[in-house]
Amino acid sequence: MPTWSFRFQLGQYVRTSLWILPVLGLVLGALLGEAALALDDMVGIPTGWRYTAATATGVLTAIVGAMVALLGFVVTIGVLVVQQATGTLSPRYMRLWYRNRLQKAVLSLFAGTFAFAFTLLRRIGPDTVPDLGVTLAGLAVAVSLVMLLVYLNRFVHDLRPVAVADRVRRTGLRVLGTSVQAQGRCSLLGGETHAGRGTPAEVVRSADGGAFQGTDVAGLVRFAARHDCVLVVAHRVGDFVPPGGVLLEVHGEPRTPPEPHRLAGMVALGAERTVEQDPAFALRVLADIATRALSSAVNDPTTAVQVLNHVDAFLHAVGRSELRGRHVLGDSDGVPRVVVPGRSWEEYLELGVTEVREYGIGSLQVCRRLRALLDGLLEGVPPERRPAVRRQLALLDTAVEREFPDAVRRSLARTGDRQGIGGGSPSPDALPRHGPR
Repeated sequence: MPTWSFRFQLGQYVRTSLWILPVLGLVLGALLGEAALALDDMVGIPTGWRYTAATATGVLTAIVGAMVALLGFVVTIGVLVVQQATGTLSPRYMRLWYRNRLQKAVLSLFAGTFAFAFTLLRRIGPDTVPDLGVTLAGLAVAVSLVMLLVYLNRFVHDLRPVAVADRVRRTGLRVLGTSVQAQGRCSLLGGETHAGRGTPAEVVRSADGGAFQGTDVAGLVRFAARHDCVLVVAHRVGDFVPPGGVLLEVHGEPRTPPEPHRLAGMVALGAERTVEQDPAFALRVLADIATRALSSAVNDPTTAVQVLNHVDAFLHAVGRSELRGRHVLGDSDGVPRVVVPGRSWEEYLELGVTEVREYGIGSLQVCRRLRALLDGLLEGVPPERRPAVRRQLALLDTAVEREFPDAVRRSLARTGDRQGIGGGSPSPDALPRHGPR
């Protein structure tokens, strides 16, 4: 039986593959072509809808050639996206772009129309003309042209950095809303429990290593309950696990010896991070896009400010979420079974603002937008999370002091502005009301 890791990797491959749906479209187009030929023999076609053999051959030949050309056109657009993403956005964004359903639908439609027309073309003879099929092929071309226009519209608008940032933010927030408890369909116990601490009875190691992409929380809970032990996941999602590194720790005295290969099959490792169980990966991509805009090759601080808008929204959502450095999950009886490491508010905050501050400190509008972002977080997050925001504000103050020796420019850089430059003072609801920082 395939392991959970294999199924997870297979699902990743299917979601990011650009050839599986088009191949299915080819097969479906050929089958529909055969069905149209059979139906044409059974249904009487009005005289006005009939074609001569020469006309039908010309129409279907043109459709076959046009579909091949359109497939090449969409592939060319895909190459342009790769160049744009790796040059001005973030190579990490490609993990999300490969999942574009519209592009796969367009490729499938073009491939299916090609197979449909080709299937009809080979059946045309002096006395045999698939009149119904030729008409349907013409309708398929019309639908293909509409889909091409929709795709071009989506491509032109969605490749802008701000549109990419919006999509990445929404993807990350959707993953953030899926808790570890929901993944495992189990109970989340209080953080004060000491389950999984101390020296493990046994460890499960990685064979080849790779980026920690996800874990089967539900499977681990069932395994631990069945063997009467506690399993501790040794790494957070997104970490790189070296070959031979520890994946899982087994605590307690299991009824039967655990099966290392089976346990290792509940952890998915891959070549790079993925967003499925890792909302911080989305924040990583947003920070990449902002810092790429601040590089000397691009030098576009306004784009960085626009991306910071989405970093701001993401951090506000994270700041209001329940975060734990350690998730202790129990079985149906409330017995601790699995410990999964989490990510703290401080780590999310550092990931969102540190590199933007370091690379954009020379830009007035980036400094002002960062100031407004952090001032807004002071008001928007719970009191216990504000010290981390104040530390980031102190780091921003230190960097501004170092970068702007002139008092006037330093004062401008230390003024919060949600537009970077031109927005005036921050809105009243973004200003802290809890005393000095």
